[in-house]
Amino acid sequence: MSISVSTIKLLDEIEPSLRKIFLAIFEEIERQREENVTKKEFNELKDIVKELAEAQKRTEEKVKELAEAQKRTEAELKNLISEHRKTREQVGGLAHTVGYVLEDRAYRGLPELLMKDFRVEITEALKRDYVEIKPGRYEEINIIGRGKIDGRGVWIIGDCKTQLKKRDIDRFLKLLRDLKDISQEDIIIIAVTYQASPQVRKYANSKGIKIYFSYQLPL
Repeated sequence: MSISVSTIKLLDEIEPSLRKIFLAIFEEIERQREENVTKKEFNELKDIVKELAEAQKRTEEKVKELAEAQKRTEAELKNLISEHRKTREQVGGLAHTVGYVLEDRAYRGLPELLMKDFRVEITEALKRDYVEIKPGRYEEINIIGRGKIDGRGVWIIGDCKTQLKKRDIDRFLKLLRDLKDISQEDIIIIAVTYQASPQVRKYANSKGIKIYFSYQLPL
């Protein structure tokens, strides 16, 4: 308990019995003051704790909302991937269908064009087939058949692409290098396509590949 110097002097002038009473009063006042301060601080602390609890609750709700939003996003992304896969499969199937139509037209229309351009008489019908490159290894050839030029046997080997690219030519030429290892006869190399850029046409010509376009084939 803190008492000022002036108060102590006054207490010294009071009779001992009264002095005790005043000291007791001062002690009670000090005690109540300390209790009031403590209660005020405690109430303030309670308010702070309450605010923190409410803030934490709001944070937890936000986290929960974000988790639910993430789940919805993941579900939507999963559906999108699934739809994209289906679309790719459909496009791929359509591309195969278009390619097969082009090949079928080539089988019917090429003999006349080959006779005109190379004087080739077809002796084995043009078709799509697999060729064994190495023991147990087969490669699909879009167009393959045999013919004769002035009695000399030749192979007719070709590739079909809806849109011919330089990489298609390079891949096909690599395949032909393997074919030459198993065939001693001459090979007429052709490509059938709906479209090819001038650069690709020039590149094919430099590699000895004859390009036939779909509009040249009979319907």
